[in-house]
Amino acid sequence: MDPRIREHAEVLVDHSTEIQQGDNVLIRGQPAAEDLVVAVNELCAERGATTSVSMGSSRASRAYMRAVDEEDIELNEMALAEIEAADAMISIRGQQNMSEQSDVPPETRQKQSAENKPIQQEYLEKRWNGTQFPTPSGAQKAEMSTEAYEEFVWSAVNKDWDAVEEYQSQLVDILEDADEVHIKSGETTDVRMSIEGNIVKNDCGKHNMPGGEVFTAPIADSVEGEVLFDKPVMVHGREVLGARLVFEDGEVVEHDAEKNEEMLTSLLETDEGAKRLGELGIGMNRDIDEFTYNMLFDEKMGDTVHMAIGMAYEDTVSEENERNDSAVHTDMIVDMSEDSFIEVDGERIQTDGTFVFEESDAE
Repeated sequence: MDPRIREHAEVLVDHSTEIQQGDNVLIRGQPAAEDLVVAVNELCAERGATTSVSMGSSRASRAYMRAVDEEDIELNEMALAEIEAADAMISIRGQQNMSEQSDVPPETRQKQSAENKPIQQEYLEKRWNGTQFPTPSGAQKAEMSTEAYEEFVWSAVNKDWDAVEEYQSQLVDILEDADEVHIKSGETTDVRMSIEGNIVKNDCGKHNMPGGEVFTAPIADSVEGEVLFDKPVMVHGREVLGARLVFEDGEVVEHDAEKNEEMLTSLLETDEGAKRLGELGIGMNRDIDEFTYNMLFDEKMGDTVHMAIGMAYEDTVSEENERNDSAVHTDMIVDMSEDSFIEVDGERIQTDGTFVFEESDAE
């Protein structure tokens, strides 16, 4: 086995989920990611945990969702019970075909997301982590060779996460007592929002691997302005290009896209919360330097910000503020590398992707 796989597994088991003696661990994987599933399962056993391994199939899921009558979709009680019984969960993506489910009707997706919302909520209350195994399908989507993609993935994953946490804490310190964030990129993005009182999170690989972002939740009704998401976003296996959202009083009042606009529309129509932002994130992982059509990596990319329509994570919203609730949480990215800035309470903290504390380091 490639030693980088073992190192990846050690990061997941020891750093991300801190598996201990007596833990019940649910490991979810896909056939193409079997090597990492095996390594994680072995390490959990060495730590004294009990495991349950579930190997999913994108083809099987597609077949079910295309065949099921929408009226028959309801909460998957079996899946909910399995998560309720777990102390920790490790989910390993490894698609053989990243577009396998691209022809599932959007209405079916919406109904499934809405009905299974309790599963999502239960999952988030556990010690959990989601990661990616490098597959030829992922490499092809990223327009890389398999070898280059493997190196890309493991360079972003297998690193000193304590050092990452310390570096990113500099941005956390700036945002923790902030009110207004102003983001401008070229002539196409100019948006303001309040984060006053909400909790700023330092993503150092505890819940997503790789980590590499600082994020929080906007005040739901505070978002004003226009955003052009100039990086593509994959929505249920289909590529949405040039998504543009216009916000008034926190709600999307106008939207369009250059490609697959209907997919963007279907997301926004999932429920009322899907028309508002649930997250503002700032990418800081400098080892992610290429766009790969995989949001797990792309949202962490340096010189970017991302905003998610839909659900706000509970641990980012203070008790004094209202949490945006939705069955969806979809991240979309803005390139901040040129003709761009971020201001916090009127003070510029980033220009063309470079933070003020990075400027200080360079002097």
